[in-house]
Amino acid sequence: MMQSGPEAMEETSDLTIFYIVEPPDYQILACSLLASIRSCFPASVKAVGYCPEHRYDELHPGVLRAHEMMGAEVRTFRTDDRFDPAYPHGNKILAALEKRDSAYSMFVDSDVLCLRENTPANILKPGMVSCSMAASMLWGDQSIWDVIYGALNIEIPPERYELMRRSKGKVVPYFSAGLVAFPEQDVSGKGRFPDVWYDTAQIIDRVESLDKRRPYLDQMTLPAAIRRAGLDWNILPEEQHYILGGKLKGEPLPEDRDIYTIHYRNLQNLRSVGHMPTAREFLQRHTGEKYVRRLAPDGDGER
Repeated sequence: MMQSGPEAMEETSDLTIFYIVEPPDYQILACSLLASIRSCFPASVKAVGYCPEHRYDELHPGVLRAHEMMGAEVRTFRTDDRFDPAYPHGNKILAALEKRDSAYSMFVDSDVLCLRENTPANILKPGMVSCSMAASMLWGDQSIWDVIYGALNIEIPPERYELMRRSKGKVVPYFSAGLVAFPEQDVSGKGRFPDVWYDTAQIIDRVESLDKRRPYLDQMTLPAAIRRAGLDWNILPEEQHYILGGKLKGEPLPEDRDIYTIHYRNLQNLRSVGHMPTAREFLQRHTGEKYVRRLAPDGDGER
């Protein structure tokens, strides 16, 4: 049952933000993300980076030092035999399966940067999964949902929404998996949300007629997993997950809107909107260095 009143307000302030820390590149981007979390969210928000266990020994020591300095953990998770064949895009689902001790958790892609002061209450709602509309769905047409929901033996959701960028009208719910916040416990009696998401992905991954299930399996299963878990979605405003690239490539951020978080996808997009210095300033503020690798005694390079 959805809570309301003071207890719900207290619960929705209890948040862990987690992300993938994987060499070679995501380990560095993750440190910029962490520094931006520490700069923009209350100190009570916990942060955890997850590294596939078979890659942990490859992490640069500066990455571990950065997490130590910023009061965050680097934990490992198992990937072997979790998807067949291996599905690196599914690491977010595997990391989500790990247990955390907060009321809510929020997965964020490593190539994301927070820009302004924010609070969990701006994102979380009791009994709901918070996420944004996907930027586009160029990989398939709307008939794909007949196959997906048919394989799951559930009805296609009746709601229709505009995609964030390229949309020719309202479409069946399709969300970005780059920022997903959810209750940690089973609040509906139908299972903990990450467990349901993983199960949904396993079912759809076996539908061989879905040619595009790789690499889009995580996103194509997200709306169905929310409903199968007995939850509803809280669609975040674009300002909470502003996706760069695509039709916005090379465009500056809008000056008439308060953008809280950008999903920049690659460093060139981050440079093009003028926020590479922001990422470095955040890191220096919390570690004393602009470059992660300099935090290790044998620091090498200036990325």
